[in-house]
Amino acid sequence: MRIGISSPIVVQHPLTRSDWEHDAGIAELALIAEAADRLDYHHLTCSEHVVVPREIAVERGGTYWDPLATLGFLAARTSQIRLNTQVLVLGYHHPLEIAKRYGTLDVVSGGRLTLGVGVGTMREEFELLGAEFEGRGARADDALRALRAALGVEVPSYAGSHYSFDGLVVSPHAQQAHVPLWIGGKTRRSLRRAIELGDGWVPFGLGHEELAAMLAATPVPEGLDIVLSPGRSLDPIGHADAARRALERLQAAGATIAGPSIAADSAEHYCEQLEALKAIAVEVGVEF
Repeated sequence: MRIGISSPIVVQHPLTRSDWEHDAGIAELALIAEAADRLDYHHLTCSEHVVVPREIAVERGGTYWDPLATLGFLAARTSQIRLNTQVLVLGYHHPLEIAKRYGTLDVVSGGRLTLGVGVGTMREEFELLGAEFEGRGARADDALRALRAALGVEVPSYAGSHYSFDGLVVSPHAQQAHVPLWIGGKTRRSLRRAIELGDGWVPFGLGHEELAAMLAATPVPEGLDIVLSPGRSLDPIGHADAARRALERLQAAGATIAGPSIAADSAEHYCEQLEALKAIAVEVGVEF
């Protein structure tokens, strides 16, 4: 198992946000990204929501930094850590838009993009953006096939049920010949989508027992990353044993990559927590 971080500041969910994040900005985020990069963490994340209705923001949070701008900045402040969109909503974008914009990010980062994508669940946001909410699953499947045909290709060609293109130049395009596609979701369909069309599965909102049962019922091919979170923020300095047990539970549940949130009271404290978490992770066999 490897370990990345669920980036603070950029997504402020009421259940995981620390008080200091409310007033933190790009300087604090860069400090944390540089520390994670120096310590050989696998990845950092940035998710996408254009808008969140007020009543939904009370439960899910309303702060979501734009992933392209954020990860582009962090690409210049780091050298090896992977940059993950976790996740982009496929229905908000044409596949060639993603291939061009995030292909450019792959170029400027030296081939460090992991493209995490999802079908999307917020009807209000779809309607605001003029995207179709009904039938979004089938449209997302076709978008994934179109992305695989377009990423890293200068003149891509694809003909599918919802998207088709040919004879068009996409330059720059992704530096990686195969950009990893991680599929977000919490349904069996999302796991099947990841197996069929992706390189990893990033579930959310599921307990460890439910996850284990789902993975046991669905044969997972070798090489598919299973990216799991402990569900609550880890405090490796204050509660080292709990952090160790959380990582061990993720391993037992089948995680190939862990993506925890980390408790802290400042950016500097967060960096200290990263140091402590790495020491614990090495003890339980996490690869760095």
